[in-house]
Amino acid sequence: MNFHTFTTHIKSLSDLPLGGLPILLEMAPEIRKKVPENSIAGKNPRKAAVLAIFYPNKAQETCFSLMERAAYNGTHSAQISFPGGKVEPTDKDLQHTALRETEEEFGISIESITVIKEMTTTYIPPSNFLVAPFIGICKTTPVYIPNNEVKEILEIKVSDLLNEENKTSTVISTPYQKNMETPCFILNGHTVWGATAMMLNEIKHMLKHA
Repeated sequence: MNFHTFTTHIKSLSDLPLGGLPILLEMAPEIRKKVPENSIAGKNPRKAAVLAIFYPNKAQETCFSLMERAAYNGTHSAQISFPGGKVEPTDKDLQHTALRETEEEFGISIESITVIKEMTTTYIPPSNFLVAPFIGICKTTPVYIPNNEVKEILEIKVSDLLNEENKTSTVISTPYQKNMETPCFILNGHTVWGATAMMLNEIKHMLKHA
């Protein structure tokens, strides 16, 4: 999708209703589907925020960025995700968390990003995080200065997200569950599953209706 065309849809995107939980759960692993929604607040989940940044590549195609996290001793080690992280006491709000974390992890200045919309909050059972995703726009191709939390930054074309051939399922083994079948996207040769795939599915749903 050409970036100029994409930007003409920005206003309608910001006005569109969210896909909500049904759209998220289309791409959820079984472990997530088994969590009753009315039980989440009682788990006292930690709050976090992430940012989906849309921008033109050098060919003026609309892209967004994901990251492969560096390996570490934690639940989401080496997984594919949006830039983002947990709320810090100095953050003004969840949007500020998403922007601050993006600047820290990707090296993209907060001033270059226009936040368009907050999406449906997503609960992640293994780490007990409640994550607020935001959609943002950069008018130019970002220059990345990744920090040590990032193994690789992935530039994904929106056209690849919208391509139904890239939506499938796979079997994943994690420290908390072995041989778990889950829906996923295959993007740039990487398997994107879990909360990131759930959020991407809502973005895909909104883009198709913008």
